[in-house]
Amino acid sequence: MTSQNIQAIRAAYAGFASRDIEAVLAVMRPDVEWVHPDGMADYGLGGTKRGHAGIREFLARVPAVLGGMRLAPREFVEAGDRVVVFGTREVTSRRGTTAELDFVHSWTMRDGRAARMEDIFDTVAFHRLIES
Repeated sequence: MTSQNIQAIRAAYAGFASRDIEAVLAVMRPDVEWVHPDGMADYGLGGTKRGHAGIREFLARVPAVLGGMRLAPREFVEAGDRVVVFGTREVTSRRGTTAELDFVHSWTMRDGRAARMEDIFDTVAFHRLIES
């Protein structure tokens, strides 16, 4: 049986897959924190974004940096209020180079909705892909 928290996080990934931002935001609290590695600041993608407006701004910035991206969550691990997702993302640069990069997403849940999402990945490999 899948927990309510994992079901919510799976719904977020389904929203990402269908490019349905409203479905993604429905899983998140209005005061959510969205944390991306500071190493992505050169591309306007680093740091902590707050609330639905911050996430919308972040997601609107992504197409200026990348040609495309698809997330493939593989494993969901739950401990208390935390859901950790291990997966890969297929990322395409603006020039058409595609690579598969690993990620770890750490979701902190509160009352069935995401209060924080931290995206953990190899920023050096991501930079190389963006510049390719």
